Amino acid sequence: MSSALTDLFPHPIVQAPMAGGVSVPRLAAAVSEAGGLGFLAAGYKTADGMYQEIKQLRSLTGRPFGVNLFLPQPECADPAAVDVYAHQLAGEASWYETELGDPESGRDDGYDTKLAVLLDNPVPVVSFHFGVPAREVVDSLHRVGTYVLVTATTAEEARAVERAGADAVIAQGVEAGGHQGTHRDIPETDGSGIGLLSLVAQVREAVGLPIIAAGGIMRGGQIAAVLAAGASAAQLGTAFLATHESGAHALHKQALTNPLFVRTELTRAFSGRPARGLVNRFLREHGRYAPAAYPEIHHLTVPLRKAAAKAGDAQGMALWAGQGHRMAREMPAGQLVEVLAGELAVARTALTGFPAGGAGR
Repeated sequence: MSSALTDLFPHPIVQAPMAGGVSVPRLAAAVSEAGGLGFLAAGYKTADGMYQEIKQLRSLTGRPFGVNLFLPQPECADPAAVDVYAHQLAGEASWYETELGDPESGRDDGYDTKLAVLLDNPVPVVSFHFGVPAREVVDSLHRVGTYVLVTATTAEEARAVERAGADAVIAQGVEAGGHQGTHRDIPETDGSGIGLLSLVAQVREAVGLPIIAAGGIMRGGQIAAVLAAGASAAQLGTAFLATHESGAHALHKQALTNPLFVRTELTRAFSGRPARGLVNRFLREHGRYAPAAYPEIHHLTVPLRKAAAKAGDAQGMALWAGQGHRMAREMPAGQLVEVLAGELAVARTALTGFPAGGAGR
């Protein structure tokens, strides 16, 4: 990774931006203060909501941080399929005593307005999910001093990221919790994702960009592994989900290590796009019927998920989690960064036979 970007965070540890209220300012601040790179998730927020969180984060730390944006999605959903799924979910709405959401609540997540805010009030790093920003967008962010990262799930997508002029690619393996950042949503490829170590190797040979590896990473030894495979840093989401500063619902945090939830699965049940979560009742009953329709299905199920959380029913919530969820550790986020850095140093020593020069290099 370029030294200028690496200098932003001494430890090669990036806290993944987790939308839906998880990546709150206090979490990002704690990670950045400890020497990692904290991230805010602008997804599902208004532009003003994003701006207010940036202001709050800046009041908590003077260290660099990032903001993540969702790319607008093309109109490709079949309205009839969405209607059929809505009919199937009518029983859920009745059970939770709520109404289904409006699937036509918006497709672009306020992208242009959020981008304008980030150009008027630049932040150190901006990352993009669900596609590649236009070259002019990348150039405009560069002009205000912002580093640009873009998620890719294949070597082909990584090449598109490089062509757009981004500073680094986030290689997201199939192990990752939450939404897969595929550039196009192709139902025929469901379940064909690439494991992280293989993906890092393929991306390393495909592009000259620095790589941030993401997907199922929970321990410092795993960070050492992806660095050895060619990555410059590791991005962790589920590992920070259980920390004290995380904005995740208490039931979500508890479910990570609850023996009732034994595995994860990629599903379209909650949003209409493949996302990895703990297998619960809602996923089992509806996952196979959910159409490829994002963000329509996301908007449709928002009231159900909120009602389930309010009722204390984890079986109706979207419990996003990576494959390493059982290794989650409940502790302050800053302490987790320090523990991970220590584990990384130990792993590097074991790999080389010599003491590491520092956990962050």
